Amino acid sequence: MDTKLLIEAFDEAGAAVNASLRNVRGSGRRARTTKPGQYAIDLIADEAALGVLSKLPVAIMSEESGLSGDRSSPIIVVIDPVDGSSNAARDIPYWATSICAMDAGGLLAAVVVNQETGVHFRAVRGEGATRNGERIQSSDVERVEDSVIALSGLPGLVLPWKQFRVLGSAALALCDVACGSVDGFLDVASWHAPWDYLGGVLMCSEAGAITLDAKGRALDTADPMARRQVLAAGTQGLLESLRNATS
Repeated sequence: MDTKLLIEAFDEAGAAVNASLRNVRGSGRRARTTKPGQYAIDLIADEAALGVLSKLPVAIMSEESGLSGDRSSPIIVVIDPVDGSSNAARDIPYWATSICAMDAGGLLAAVVVNQETGVHFRAVRGEGATRNGERIQSSDVERVEDSVIALSGLPGLVLPWKQFRVLGSAALALCDVACGSVDGFLDVASWHAPWDYLGGVLMCSEAGAITLDAKGRALDTADPMARRQVLAAGTQGLLESLRNATS
């Protein structure tokens, strides 16, 4: 399938999510479902996104609704309609819709959009990554002492980084690594599912950053039961320092 068509559909799905939640504020944002950890906005966003993505001849794996679409397709689209649901529920402007397509060759195309700021990240395998249409490149920081690191959870071993941030959206944090806003990402929690990180991982790889699972497992999986401990950095030296914090 033409990657241009995929990116266009992902953009449209992101816009549909934004429109579906535009007038949901206050207590409506914080309403819960009966599923642990799930907000009503997760389901609203999921319905909006799948209204677009279901028109594609692809399989779809969503955090909220599971597997749907054309299950015989060689392409599977993995989506988190609201990555950073707690941020979205509390009107903290750091949450995203993350959509990534995979085929037999691995990660193929992705869009991650910050739904509060409108910043769009896009990547296609072998073609680089962009932020609002401008080509991006990860940082060249090698020493942890010079780095600003995005965290998910708090590590038992505190490294001597220059500064750190705990922002609440793995997808956006990985995009921040890709564009050099932060130098690395350290997941301490070790519970992220593919829909949380796949889009950001493709952004990183296409922008020159390095990603891995702290336990050596493959990151490019659509298995809904898979959980990974994702690390990312602009350089190998910094990545090794981050990996030491997980051992």
